[in-house]
Amino acid sequence: MDISSFDLPVPPQNHFPSPYERPTVPLVIAHNIAMKDGAFIATFVYSSLNASETIASWAHKPPVLMIHGNGEEHGIFGPTIDAAVTAGYTVIALDSRAQGKSTRGTEPLTYELMAADALYVLDTLGAQKAHLVGFSDGGIEVLLMARDYPQRAASLLAIGANLTPEGVIDDGWDLVGNAQINRDWNEFWEDDNPADERHAPLEVDTGLLYCSPQEALISAELLQLMVDHPHIDAQSLTTITCPACIMAGEHDCILPEETQAIAQNIKGSRLVIVPNMDHSLPKHAPADVSCEMLINLLLTQDY
Repeated sequence: MDISSFDLPVPPQNHFPSPYERPTVPLVIAHNIAMKDGAFIATFVYSSLNASETIASWAHKPPVLMIHGNGEEHGIFGPTIDAAVTAGYTVIALDSRAQGKSTRGTEPLTYELMAADALYVLDTLGAQKAHLVGFSDGGIEVLLMARDYPQRAASLLAIGANLTPEGVIDDGWDLVGNAQINRDWNEFWEDDNPADERHAPLEVDTGLLYCSPQEALISAELLQLMVDHPHIDAQSLTTITCPACIMAGEHDCILPEETQAIAQNIKGSRLVIVPNMDHSLPKHAPADVSCEMLINLLLTQDY
């Protein structure tokens, strides 16, 4: 079928993440937790105990909460989840809203909203406190959680987090342009006006061409989130009092000044820059991430 006469917009590129190791320890709970705006947050609990014993253990040993980066899912923490469970802890790992197995909901997408999602998941599962581990967007979210709800944070590990949109090094990655390409793709295929000659015949399955219109819209929103947010005053992080580690790669896409500002404003925090590594430390340097998490867990025994 010849569709060359149709004025198709520039299609967005599908996202194919680099390979990573998924968790191998037992998954004891997998549950969709409903938010008030209709979103469902896919929640996964890994433990060497059964489900009831796992939940009961949180009264004396807080779980480790892990939150992934933009457009990913909780499995990127595979080796670190394994390390925490091997050390005798349980792990609550989320797929952030509109990502992984979680759904979008209707509230405007912000880092504050996703941090609130994570707190609600802890409340629903009955965990009063957790060791917070977040990467990239997840790193921003755990900073917000530890800042605004310090009583809920047993420890903090923020990996590749930024304070402002300007804190992300562009390096040829056109966030604004890619967000617009996804919006254009969504608008083109979602416009069901049969009189519009731009449309390809109904026999053309857009899902076989590129991402679906809904996937494009969500991708655009997630990209735009990084363009417009966050806006965190570094000095506001002085309210964080738990043992903390701030990590980044030597060749991270986060400006070193922002990483340093985060660490400098959290009293007693450790700043760890992993040599010869890029932004994706949970994937490319999981042993380093696991080591710093385990140090945090040891430090909290005297906290």
